[in-house]
Amino acid sequence: MTSRRLLVRVRRARGGQSRGTGRLCAAGLLAQAGLLGKLARTSGLGVAGGLVGGISGLAVNVAVARGLRDGSPGAADVVTLARATVACAVAGLVTDAAWGRAESPALVPLAAAALVLDAVDGAVARRTRSASEFGARFDGEVDALLILALSAHAARPYGWWVLTGGLARYLFAAAGWAWPWMGRGLPPRYWRKVATAAEGIVLVVAAARVLPRPATRVGLAGGLSLIGESFGRDVLWLWHRRDLPV
Repeated sequence: MTSRRLLVRVRRARGGQSRGTGRLCAAGLLAQAGLLGKLARTSGLGVAGGLVGGISGLAVNVAVARGLRDGSPGAADVVTLARATVACAVAGLVTDAAWGRAESPALVPLAAAALVLDAVDGAVARRTRSASEFGARFDGEVDALLILALSAHAARPYGWWVLTGGLARYLFAAAGWAWPWMGRGLPPRYWRKVATAAEGIVLVVAAARVLPRPATRVGLAGGLSLIGESFGRDVLWLWHRRDLPV
């Protein structure tokens, strides 16, 4: 095969990949607008919540388009984008509640759906062998967004200390900008997912108000402890390698 033909094939492959990513992001934006519109009609989503949900959804889809500009989305990425769409809607509903609007009855079911989809995208990635470095990062950022929204919601009745769990991922990222050794890539670790899932579950339980306040407070403290331990272990791992080239 001549080099010219090879170049043509590469360009065509890249074009197909970019079209696949473009279609996914266009579908993601339409799904986000549709979900927010449905919540506005049926669950009283207000202007502030709609703006937060819409801007979050736009940011997510722009990030996906940038992250997959040289690749094509896998089946797990589609599931994770669906979960991100739900998480953005949750963030919008939490914003409305923070601004004094009545809490939407859709908040807990949507948050629970996002948690279920977190298990689904991992299973899909393994079954279809579509796991990727981008997919792992994308999954982690969606986790962070959902936990931030739910921890902000739980902080009002249970204390602002609960918000620490939601801010942990962003404080960790900020530390990576301040100290280059903190920005080193981390190896995969299953316990990280366990801690994140546990924190998400206790936050959904807190939002559902199905347990007495003392029990919920204990659960929130336990979830925060798991998140702190997980991030602390990552910081120690990075600290021991701080003198190595980044």
